[in-house]
Amino acid sequence: MRLEGKRAIVLGAAGKDNMGQVIARRLVAEGAKVLVAGRKPEHLQEFVVAHPGKGFMALCDITRKADNEALAASAVQQMGGVDIAVNATGWGLLKPFLETTEDELQRISDLQFKGPYMFFQAMIEAMQDGGSIIQISSATATIMLNDHAAYMGTKAGTDHVIRCVANEFGSRGIRANSISPGLTETPMTAANGRTPGLWEAFVPSYPLGRVGTSDDIAAAAVWLASDECFMTGQNLQVNGGLTLRRNPWKEEIAASVMAAMQAQDA
Repeated sequence: MRLEGKRAIVLGAAGKDNMGQVIARRLVAEGAKVLVAGRKPEHLQEFVVAHPGKGFMALCDITRKADNEALAASAVQQMGGVDIAVNATGWGLLKPFLETTEDELQRISDLQFKGPYMFFQAMIEAMQDGGSIIQISSATATIMLNDHAAYMGTKAGTDHVIRCVANEFGSRGIRANSISPGLTETPMTAANGRTPGLWEAFVPSYPLGRVGTSDDIAAAAVWLASDECFMTGQNLQVNGGLTLRRNPWKEEIAASVMAAMQAQDA
C-alpha cells in the first residue's frame, strides 16, 4: 500500500493486458485510485468494473490538446485531483530510414513528441500539491536498432522534455522521470514472439539473461510514483542491462530465425 491516498492517471491503457493496463493494476494494488485512459472504451471499462471504487476511466487521444486538458479535468472531477501521471502510449514503427514517409513522420511525431508534451502540460496544471510524471520511453532512445529511426528520435526527444519539466517544476514538488524498457513481453510484441528464433536472438544482449516483462516496468513505476523517490529528470534503464550491450543487428536476427526454422524442419 505504498500509494495509499494517491490519485493516478495512466494514459495508453486501452489495450487488453498492455503495459499501461499492467501498470494501472499495480498502482491500484499499491493503494492508489487510478483513472485509465485511451482511445477505445472496451478494456478501460473492464478495468473499472474489476476495480470498484478504485478504477475510473476517460477517453483521450494524446495527439489532441483538448483531449489532454479534458483528461486532467475528468481526473479532478472523478478522483479529486492528480498525484501521478503515466504516459504509456506509443507506436512501434519499424521502417527503413529512406522509406519512412512524411505522413508516418507526422503521425509518430504527434503521438510520441507533441502528444506527450501536451500531456505533461495538462498534468502539471492539474497537480496542485506536487506529484510524479512518468514517461514510458525505450532503450532504443539510447542504443541502436535497425529501421527504428523515427521511433528512436521521438522517444529521445521526449526524454529531454522530461528533463526540462523536472528542472522547471521541481520547486513545485513535481518529479518527472522516464523508464526505458528493452524488448518486452506485451500484446504488441506477441506476434514477434511467435516467430521462431527471434526472441532468442535478443537474449544474449541481456546480462540478466531474459527479456523484460510489463511487471518489471510496473514495479519501477511504483517506486517513481511513491514519496520514497528522491529522483527527478532521470531515465531509468529497466531492461536487464541491455543498454550495457546492444540490440542484435538484423543480420543476426535473420540468422537466428533461419536456424530455428531449420531446426523445426529437421
